[in-house]
Amino acid sequence: MFEHLDAIVLARIQFAFTVSFHFIFPSFSIGLASYLAVLEGLWLKTGQQRYLDLFKYWLKIFAIAFAMGVVSGIVMSYQFGTNWSDFSDRAGPVIGPLMAYEVLTAFFLEAGFLGVMLFGMNKVGKRLHFAATCMVALGTLISATWILSVNSWMHTPTGFEMGANGQFLPGPSWWAIVFNPSFPYRLMHTVTASYLTVAFVVGGVGAWHLLRDRGNVHARTMFSMAMWMAALVAPVQIALGDAHGLNTLEHQPQKVMAMEGHFESHPDGAPLILFGIPNSAEKRVDYAVEIPNLSSLILKHDLHAPLAGLDTIPDDEEPPVGIVFWSFRVMVGIGFAMLGLGAWSLLARFRRKLYDWRLLHRAALVMAPSGFVAVIAGWITTEVGRQPYVIYNLLRTADAASPLDAPAVAASLLAFVVVYFFVFGAGVWYILHLMAKPPHAGETGVKRGDTGPIRTAGITPGPTQNPGDSDVLPRRKEDAE
Repeated sequence: MFEHLDAIVLARIQFAFTVSFHFIFPSFSIGLASYLAVLEGLWLKTGQQRYLDLFKYWLKIFAIAFAMGVVSGIVMSYQFGTNWSDFSDRAGPVIGPLMAYEVLTAFFLEAGFLGVMLFGMNKVGKRLHFAATCMVALGTLISATWILSVNSWMHTPTGFEMGANGQFLPGPSWWAIVFNPSFPYRLMHTVTASYLTVAFVVGGVGAWHLLRDRGNVHARTMFSMAMWMAALVAPVQIALGDAHGLNTLEHQPQKVMAMEGHFESHPDGAPLILFGIPNSAEKRVDYAVEIPNLSSLILKHDLHAPLAGLDTIPDDEEPPVGIVFWSFRVMVGIGFAMLGLGAWSLLARFRRKLYDWRLLHRAALVMAPSGFVAVIAGWITTEVGRQPYVIYNLLRTADAASPLDAPAVAASLLAFVVVYFFVFGAGVWYILHLMAKPPHAGETGVKRGDTGPIRTAGITPGPTQNPGDSDVLPRRKEDAE
């Protein structure tokens, strides 16, 4: 049944499917790790129990999201060798060391302190536990830094030399590779998106519990913190997105042409097309709703600045305009919706109605998953807009794939779809189950197993002073049973 399908298209779909699943969890865990550090820091500074309760409440959710992010990321690494062996062979000398640096720095840092963060609150001092939480948060940021450096290099490759066998080899300075032209913009834009994603999830959970119990102190704290984040960071994210767009215009102009829907060049100022249906066959946007000259003002800061269109690009180098055009609008639309909700929360706070306006709470609940949609839409805009290249202007996607038949790729794709929806669907359901429960005083945090490690010999440890502690091991085997 797969004989007439394109193996390269199937390989691209498989990687897009797995990376979309994976991207959801790191975008959540990066921001959530920093939020946990803030909560624990506030608890240490103020001594207020509500911050500790919220820390333990979100720590359970973080543990699951972090685990699913690690597992889903491992699968993608294997695909470099199975579906994209030519890419791995040619680009390996550059991207291989960068990904190894992630393991040597971020993974080791997280692995060293994650156990202390999850299970060590009653085992180590408060300050040492807070340091462990900060190290985990730092590890997630370092991981994002290396991965986004690799991804950015594929968009704006610099600092390399071409080997005689067609390999991309590191040049005299690794810094030119790591700090390639698009890396700073992509890093700031993506990390800020992660923080906003977590802010709207936390705000949505807080709004959910406020709708059920307006007097819940923990829900009030969550909602207030999240709305501060939305109000202050959403405008920053829009500014960062604008800077990132200008950088993209400089280095990847055809991606911006596809985002804007500019099939034709505009020598006297380009319109901003708000909506429409891109028609790649006829090289136009049907039913376009546009504002004259506004695109030139945004991209060139001049109403009458000329902008080139896709008519200056060979047809075989055009990205899929329809996908890029609409994914970009989804991302931008959600960004402005976040800005609007943040401004609404400021008005409610100014009128001392932040916990009383139920319509605001319902809007925050609806917006809870918006960050995930925005980051996936942004990733689609970035990656599909780079096509038909996997390394921009240097290595085409068709030349990077492994010599596989379509049935082989399709079979693994179907297996991934089934397994992912079953495994990660169960994980997401459990996270939602935890979120549905209201936070309360005396949250227990992450619990160890009831019996601890299995022992075949030796003395079973006795009970600690606090039988209700989540870290307590049973005194006897009979107690565990």
